[in-house]
Amino acid sequence: MSLLRTLRLCLVARAGSCPVSALGPGPVLPSLQVGPLLLQSPQPWHIFHAGPWLSSSASSKELLMKLRRRTGYSFVNCKKALETCGGDLKQAESWLHKQAQKEGWSKAARLHGRKTKEGLIGLLQEGNTTVLVEVNCETDFVSRNLKFQQLVQQVALGTLLHCQSLKDQLSTYSKGFLNSSELSELPAGREREGCLKDQLALAIGKLGENMTLKRAAWVKVPAGFYVGSYVHGAMHSPSLHNLVLGKYGALVICETSEQKADLEDLGRRLGQHVVGMAPLSVGSLDDEPGGEAETKMLSQPYLLDPSITLGQYVQPQGVSVVDFVRFECGEGKEAAEAE
Repeated sequence: MSLLRTLRLCLVARAGSCPVSALGPGPVLPSLQVGPLLLQSPQPWHIFHAGPWLSSSASSKELLMKLRRRTGYSFVNCKKALETCGGDLKQAESWLHKQAQKEGWSKAARLHGRKTKEGLIGLLQEGNTTVLVEVNCETDFVSRNLKFQQLVQQVALGTLLHCQSLKDQLSTYSKGFLNSSELSELPAGREREGCLKDQLALAIGKLGENMTLKRAAWVKVPAGFYVGSYVHGAMHSPSLHNLVLGKYGALVICETSEQKADLEDLGRRLGQHVVGMAPLSVGSLDDEPGGEAETKMLSQPYLLDPSITLGQYVQPQGVSVVDFVRFECGEGKEAAEAE
């Protein structure tokens, strides 16, 4: 409870002066300014002598630099790939990925069982679909690495594509969850081979830490519904497009009878409440007001104005809260270890 109280105080303190962006345009909470901190490339797979094709000519050096830029692997491994493939750039790139995957699976097997308490929550929206994913690693240092953040992006995109592939006629909202095993088997995406578990192995091979694809949630809404969203400790990277990353994330599904201009701000405030107050159910507007220990969302004291309940805040806004999803990075790990 002390952790939640600290989080609530932080949310309330920042709400007045420094609002955090929900999904979409808007100011960003500067609580975690994280740059792309890159780790060293993994050790080379082999020690070798350069083959006859790899001369000091400008064209060979240019080919080596191009392969290095496209793959991010070390010069040693890129030289080995080009030597093995006779200077064919496309074949060399494919060879590198296969070798990296083998190395990643080997390293993943060695690291299996090591605790993964850190990581990131990823939030991604496209059209009427919104997804929330959690990917874990061993240290906060690795969670700040661009390569790890790109893995979170791949998981979010894979979940989004999976949700969009479900052919359903929406008369109301739909919500679904994917556990670790289901998430691992999703296709990696339009431009990548294999499944998300293959991308996980590649990331483990590159960064040298155990990682897990923990879970994902998705929501699709028809006209007349809106998904509010909020990520605490939000950070954006230019290379990750509209993905939002942080340690806490929430989606709040609202039904509205009319198109309102301020739904984005309302959705962000509702998301802040869900993150800070951690409700277990929505409840009803007819429920009696509760105290800090209340678990029904609409009966809880409103995070940003505890003199009223969340239900009293929402009612004049012309929307109805019908459901929500809340992710906290690393939650459940301690309980699982205690068992």
